[in-house]
Amino acid sequence: QVHLVESGGGLVQPGGSLRLSCVASGFTLDTYVIAWFRQAPGKEREGVSFLSLSDGKTSYGDSVKGRFTVSRDNGKNTIYLQMNMLKPEDTAVYYCAAVFSSFIQFPDWAYDYWGQGTQVTVSS
Repeated sequence: QVHLVESGGGLVQPGGSLRLSCVASGFTLDTYVIAWFRQAPGKEREGVSFLSLSDGKTSYGDSVKGRFTVSRDNGKNTIYLQMNMLKPEDTAVYYCAAVFSSFIQFPDWAYDYWGQGTQVTVSS
């Protein structure tokens, strides 16, 4: 059974950094796309980063390009989202999601597996 667990959220000041982790179990991380989405109160869910595990290709949402970086640790079956230069508008619940695919999928409805989410709050 596929299971995703996020961690690493918290309260951080503007300009600060956080690293989110997504631990995957129940499947081998080879032909999957792992994405990070976020959702702020009253707003639609937004794609933040996308990582194709089959070829290592990545993609980022326009609002986070140059500030966020996605990476993987195969040995730990973990995907990381390094978030730098955080802004108040980055405040949201961040979700890790997975879909069996060789190609990056952008819409959230394409993803079959979701974690429970982790809260990120950027505030002074």
